Amino acid sequence: MYLHGGSGNHGCEAIINSTCHMLEDIPKLLVTNSEKEDRTYSLEPLCDILQERKIAEHFFAHVFYYVWRAVFRDSESFMRYRFREVLGKNRAPLYMSTGGDLYCYELSKKEAITANAAFCRAGAKTILWGCSLEPELLKEPEVVADMKRYALITPRETITERALREAGVTENVKLFPDPAFALEPEKTDLPNRFVAGKTIGINISPMIVRHEKESGITLENYRRLIDHILAGSDNCVALIPHVMWKYNDDRLTLRELYRGYEANERVFLFPDMSCRKLKYIISRCRAFIGARTHATIAAYSSCVPTLVVGYSVKARGIARDLFGSEEHYVLPVQTLEKPEELIGAYDWLMDREQEIRAGLERTMPEYCARAKMAGEEVRRLWNSLQG
Repeated sequence: MYLHGGSGNHGCEAIINSTCHMLEDIPKLLVTNSEKEDRTYSLEPLCDILQERKIAEHFFAHVFYYVWRAVFRDSESFMRYRFREVLGKNRAPLYMSTGGDLYCYELSKKEAITANAAFCRAGAKTILWGCSLEPELLKEPEVVADMKRYALITPRETITERALREAGVTENVKLFPDPAFALEPEKTDLPNRFVAGKTIGINISPMIVRHEKESGITLENYRRLIDHILAGSDNCVALIPHVMWKYNDDRLTLRELYRGYEANERVFLFPDMSCRKLKYIISRCRAFIGARTHATIAAYSSCVPTLVVGYSVKARGIARDLFGSEEHYVLPVQTLEKPEELIGAYDWLMDREQEIRAGLERTMPEYCARAKMAGEEVRRLWNSLQG
């Protein structure tokens, strides 16, 4: 498993954790960007963990490979250095790219394409696991050619599946829900003030703030929503982080949101913990308003009515598959113009709370079971490569 950024993003951790449980009978090595993070949370008992080589931390290697790439036009040389321990004589038969939205960002898209080419050139088979792709991306010939190199692609929603098929990528595509729908929660202690079934979970990220069109509008919407919940009900508010990377840390945005509510006993901010414990907390909420995809997946799969404050194809695609439409279930952060828009979306959700929960209770058992079935596709491919 490669192109894993580390478990400080608990969505990444949730994908690996669930995948390892799906493939318990297959030997697994996680090549990670952050060995320390992955040994801190829930992954160490589930798979072997190997720190990938970081070329930027080794001056002479960086200079050598930079010159080599420039002179010989060898774009894969950096990847051969980065994954040196799992290429060459140590090559495995099967490599799984686990960063589901890597192709949505320009830098990581180039990394994903180059890594896939390097592994395929070495004679291995590759998998693009639980992915989302913007349809516009599949108008790029380089991306389409790269998709056709994978032995298996498992899009996690139908917008991506349809875009792949319309681009002519068909034979290697199998639709399954995101692996994290199968994540098992782990019970953890809750504050005495946390009232199960009477607490609204809230998640906000620096990422959605960066996508807002009007400066400050996202935090203002969230603040007004918290005031609305406190004034209009006896519900509590739980501020729940889901990504703790230094350059993209939910806690920074949540602490800013929390400012002014520190003395209010009905508002509390949760600390960092594993993806399974975070899912348990989210599962005890009455409703969930979330920005991080895997925080909302934790809520959906726990049958908690959920509003996504999102910006990307993965938010739209998952909601469309679950509810038939993303309207009312996804509030695009790019469209926020007025400070009360999140209140309106929240009220719509809560007016239909019982109906939405009942619908999730009907669909989630089969939906989560389908997520687990993706492991059978990997197992078939693995078995075909043995012997």
